[in-house]
Amino acid sequence: MYSTIELTIEGRLARLTMNRPESMNAMDDTMMKELADAFESLSSHNEVQVLIINGAGRTFSAGGDIKKMIDPDAPMDIEKVMTDVSRLAKGLYELPQITIAAIHGSAAGLGFSLALGCDVIIAEENSKLAMNFIGIGLVPDGAGHFFLKERIGVPQAKQLIWSGDVMNAETAKGKGLIDQIVPDGSVSQASEELAQKFLSAPIAAMLASKKILHEQKIGELENVLRMESEQQVAMRNTKDHLEGINAFVEKRKPAFIGE
Repeated sequence: MYSTIELTIEGRLARLTMNRPESMNAMDDTMMKELADAFESLSSHNEVQVLIINGAGRTFSAGGDIKKMIDPDAPMDIEKVMTDVSRLAKGLYELPQITIAAIHGSAAGLGFSLALGCDVIIAEENSKLAMNFIGIGLVPDGAGHFFLKERIGVPQAKQLIWSGDVMNAETAKGKGLIDQIVPDGSVSQASEELAQKFLSAPIAAMLASKKILHEQKIGELENVLRMESEQQVAMRNTKDHLEGINAFVEKRKPAFIGE
């Protein structure tokens, strides 16, 4: 059914794995669409109460696929991509399940936005986490602005977005960005144990509270996604974005000019 992700359902527990390990689970246009489709399909699976999201191979997700962004043979249609990114974020936020992000390796850019959209974030101690859109002259998408503000407030969200700093798990937890740190190699087991803990609790009441807290914010989320889409399309046409992309490909420090 999917070519870049795997979705399995076992009773009340679902597992979604981003499955482009050769690309560090970087999200191309196909994966973005498939993630959006998967989240929308899960919204009708009322029997499923917990969803674990992880990444195949050596990392959670490196974010958007920069190589695909500049592929001259099959360039990504940015407006279509942003439609799927918005679907992805809204679908995740509206899920009627408790969502657990199980991070190993790294969660960067859109991969970090995806993790931040989950109810609980578990990360291995040597994970690298970054909202690093600024490095290529872009703004966070996938509701990165919304999810950051929900977790750490506007002042800290601005500082994190503007700096693009790469954080280890301890630093991220200190800022309130993740919920639990586990030893390297153990995030899969830890996420399964937490899922079982939730499934052994009065989870119907927990999900009712999630619905109450989330539904009142849907309008705000939709507005953020609209603005992110507009600004991302605009940023893709700036000289700084082109310089950021070229610097990334050439593995050098970018020279931004504010245009």
